[in-house]
Amino acid sequence: MSRVVLVDAGGANIGSVRHALQRLGVDAPLTSDAVTIRNAERVILPGVGAAGAAMHRLRELELVDTIRSLQQPLLGICVGMQILFESSDEGQTTCLGLLPGNVDKLAGNAQLRVPHMGWNRLVHRAKSPLLDGIEDGAHAYFVHGYAAAPGDHCIAESHHGVSFCALVQCNNVAGAQFHPERSAATGSRLLDNFLKWTPA
Repeated sequence: MSRVVLVDAGGANIGSVRHALQRLGVDAPLTSDAVTIRNAERVILPGVGAAGAAMHRLRELELVDTIRSLQQPLLGICVGMQILFESSDEGQTTCLGLLPGNVDKLAGNAQLRVPHMGWNRLVHRAKSPLLDGIEDGAHAYFVHGYAAAPGDHCIAESHHGVSFCALVQCNNVAGAQFHPERSAATGSRLLDNFLKWTPA
């Protein structure tokens, strides 16, 4: 049994996520096999690109019901986090529905670039083991044009024109809008916390 697996949802960040985990002493294989995913101790759903494409791939691989039924800790990253919600305005996509709410397009203007790319502060909204050792105001690296508004399950938010959910936790499901694999010490600590996390 693999301790941690990466779901092959077609994300361009899969290799860098795997390398970040290897630096923590964990070799997480990439898989699209439902049995392997169900039997893993922890599951990571990376993603870069569009919500519609990610959901199409999961449906094509017949993994939607598998991911929805997971009881072990699950971490979505970037688009992998966005498709944990009920829906996304990106392509009017129906998502996994593991988190309540919709993912909205960020509004840009002449002074506000969208997609949002770069380092932003994380503002704590709730206590969580996933935030252990991550200071309020720590910086993380973002690349995204869509985001979810802070709700009941948002444990850290960030701001780009509007406040948005940067880190979410609900039961065994967690998500990071930022890229932990590109967020230096902050991202490494989040991944390490996830590897140790036992949902209540």
